Amino acid sequence: MITVVGTGTGAPVPLEAVAGAELVVGGRRHLDAVRLPETAERIVLGPLAPALDAMEEYVGKDRRVVVLASGDPGFFGIVRALAERFGAERLDVRPGVSSVATAFARLGLTWDDAVVVSAHGRDPRTAVNVCRAHPKVAVLTGPGSGPAELGAALARTGPGRVLVVASALGSGEESLERLSPAEAAGRDWGTAVSVVLCLDETRAPGPVRTLAGAAGRPSGWALDEGEFAHRDSMITKFEVRALALARLGPRPGDLVWDVGSGSGSVAVECARLGAAVSAVEKAPDGVERIRANAGAHGVDVHVVHGTAPDALDRLDAPDAVFVGGGGRELPDIVRACARRARRTVVVAMAALDRVPAVRTALTDAGFDCDGVLLQSSRLAPLPGDVTRLAATNPVFLLWGARTPDSHEGVAL
Repeated sequence: MITVVGTGTGAPVPLEAVAGAELVVGGRRHLDAVRLPETAERIVLGPLAPALDAMEEYVGKDRRVVVLASGDPGFFGIVRALAERFGAERLDVRPGVSSVATAFARLGLTWDDAVVVSAHGRDPRTAVNVCRAHPKVAVLTGPGSGPAELGAALARTGPGRVLVVASALGSGEESLERLSPAEAAGRDWGTAVSVVLCLDETRAPGPVRTLAGAAGRPSGWALDEGEFAHRDSMITKFEVRALALARLGPRPGDLVWDVGSGSGSVAVECARLGAAVSAVEKAPDGVERIRANAGAHGVDVHVVHGTAPDALDRLDAPDAVFVGGGGRELPDIVRACARRARRTVVVAMAALDRVPAVRTALTDAGFDCDGVLLQSSRLAPLPGDVTRLAATNPVFLLWGARTPDSHEGVAL
């Protein structure tokens, strides 16, 4: 058996857990904090592959191996790698308290409604997008994706967030600091950071939960136009929105642009499905309308007052883009979006003569392009308790999906 012991958040390692160990693997601070058998070989954990190879030699000869890990080693920890290499049946896991649970406990906050995301050894963009979209997030950090990097990204798009940087949890050097994203961005945090909490304290706590983690998917989408404030019926109709959402595929960790957002109906729906959203709108009253609609639905939308395509230059690269409207500049806007979108671009337009240029803009950027003309008729009452069909205006919906070999040259 390989004994995996969680440590590092205050609870001492029981002596019996390491008694008789012939090989002990762990971080230097974990090895230094435990009284180990004098005859045990020690491996300071750095690159994982050499440590696993050394462990395999001991396991193959039925010699006892102990691994010391931070907190709960089954929670974004080493248990996954050990189980894949040696099999879960060979592991004796003795979890400690995770850094996430400890950090929330220090603040007196519940965390059954928190979203936990790991940026350790990963591109921090997913963690940033989750922090933008959700009101309570714990980020497991690492070199190049720590409080400074999170703070720099959120200072642009979520300056109202509060970051709580928890360092050296469970040690005599433990600290928890509350900062704005801009303040966190300006610091050198070293290697003692345990976890970063990102809180949107402007959003009220949700109801008592029965499912842990991010709020579940909404009970419905493609909401009726009456669910949004809009001007003179200038809103993406729910039939169009339904297919647009299906092609955009917004999900937690994604960033979606809604360009020419108008009422923000697409932006709000993407945010309700867990994505981070930037909505670009040139009309001042439209900007306020988007913010009001986002607030009414309890989601956060980063609203940019500006004109595309110029306003897009200062935004982070999106996973998916929705473009509404049909002005003369539409092909240029689509080209600018297609240069930066990682996955897909969806365009809604009413004008027939814009379709060829938009299609060309998508295919020239390496997207597989498809589309449909949406025409629907809704039930409408007539006097005498009878019903007629009322036609809505037809809308062209084009979408481009990036092909696997078209990511080269994407302007991120």
